[in-house]
Amino acid sequence: MSERMDISQAAPDGYKAVLNLEMYVREAVEHSLLELVKLRASIINECAYCVDMHSRDALAAGEDSRRLFTVAAWRESPFFSQRERAALALTDEVTTLGREGVTDQVWSQATAAFSEKELADLLLAICTINVWNRIAVPTRKAPPQTV
Repeated sequence: MSERMDISQAAPDGYKAVLNLEMYVREAVEHSLLELVKLRASIINECAYCVDMHSRDALAAGEDSRRLFTVAAWRESPFFSQRERAALALTDEVTTLGREGVTDQVWSQATAAFSEKELADLLLAICTINVWNRIAVPTRKAPPQTV
């Protein structure tokens, strides 16, 4: 499969707007939590480009490979804190956004684990990675062959 479009070239102003939101969440959300959220959403959305990038970024930042490998099965994994579990549960529900939206149970867990500002920033981070996934998947952005 070849890449269909380079959105940064086709719509540079729109791309910059998403990139600005990305820069904001990088500063606002703790790095290790942000990478877990980005990886989880990218797995759900089957975005190979983003799964590859966020796995490599997290490893380069010192994240434990076992935690990264089990993000796909985080509910059964013993490697995540309650705070991380709340973030991953919220990521799952925001990413899949079923008829119920985000359940009261997941929202309550998130509000217990994060301040209102932290939760707002986390929600923006989850939405941002979903935007990136929804750009990369339809345009067939592929991970680099070599790193």
